[in-house]
Amino acid sequence: MSAIRRLRARSCIRRFALAASVLGLTAATGMAQAQGNAERGRYLAKAGGCMACHTENRKDAVPFAGGRALKTPFGTFFGPNITPDPQAGLGRWSEADFLRAMRLGERPDGADYFPAFPYPSFTLIADGDLRDLWAYLRSLPPSKRPNQAHDLRFPYSLRVLVAGWKLQFFAPGPFVGDPARSAAVNRGAYLVRALGHCGECHTPRNFLGGPNRDRFLGGTEKTADSEGGAPNLTPTRLKKMSDRELKYFLETGLTPDGDESDETMGEVVRNTTSQLTPEDLAAMIAYLRTLPPLPDASK
Repeated sequence: MSAIRRLRARSCIRRFALAASVLGLTAATGMAQAQGNAERGRYLAKAGGCMACHTENRKDAVPFAGGRALKTPFGTFFGPNITPDPQAGLGRWSEADFLRAMRLGERPDGADYFPAFPYPSFTLIADGDLRDLWAYLRSLPPSKRPNQAHDLRFPYSLRVLVAGWKLQFFAPGPFVGDPARSAAVNRGAYLVRALGHCGECHTPRNFLGGPNRDRFLGGTEKTADSEGGAPNLTPTRLKKMSDRELKYFLETGLTPDGDESDETMGEVVRNTTSQLTPEDLAAMIAYLRTLPPLPDASK
């Protein structure tokens, strides 16, 4: 058996086992509305930055009704409607459909999602958190705003190619903490890597859109096809601020010198980091301090 066939076989076995666990979890827990904690899910949606991709960037936009444009080197993706509307949103989805999407990156019909949907990070989210997040999404007012088709360049518009991308760059399965690290650092790692999916923007990618794992959170360069580079989150850059200063920045968007963050980071602060508990902010900072320092992307 060739190396590629062995890789595909292992991937199929792994995905089958995970799919079985997802279905088993759903059968054991019953209906999401009865089992999930919607109020806790509201907090998780903030920690996950769901507003940023699923709400239009305009005044009075309906939250979570989709329409946000995400410009990439492969074309423009549009965030979908994730309200419980039965036609435009997730109203016809089951909890199993939601778990399958988040854990395996698959639509209810089995087709692969484009990885602009950050399931390579969301696959790490704990089962209980997924149930709570689902319960919250089910509690939202339904919106009939129709979804907008992605505008992608050929051949990146071919969904069938995503299966090959997954074989190369996707490792499904929930987050596992490091027993050698403190509970706070592990909590911070979970928030940064899973819920916050920080690596999706702050880690550079190759020409196929696969992350450069050797430069995890090392920042990206601005390109003509994207909305701008993401800063380095390793201690190389963050060492310039104390924990107190960094916490203040994540709460207010203001640097120690009084400068405001750019528009993109300002939205992250407004909708996500400023909404986190002091304990979760401290955990994120503690984790980021443990990362290996990497040079800035422009160097």
